[in-house]
Amino acid sequence: MILARTPQQIGNAIRRARKQLGLNQAGLGKRAGIRQSTVSLIETGNPAARIDTVLGLLAALELEFQVAPRTKQSSSDIEDLAG
Repeated sequence: MILARTPQQIGNAIRRARKQLGLNQAGLGKRAGIRQSTVSLIETGNPAARIDTVLGLLAALELEFQVAPRTKQSSSDIEDLAG
């Protein structure tokens, strides 16, 4: 499980999952029914991304969004998802 609290961390998690599946941004966009440029914006952490678009990308990657109580970990304890 990946803990993500910011748009950048969510974007990094989506990028990592996409690469693990061997997809490029255009391929993921086709699966989710959105443009490659929109995938790029989300992967770079665009804070204006629509939740339904993000959920569509997660579904295309066979991932799901979960809401849980916030942990007491500091931001330095959260996995660095850059890369």
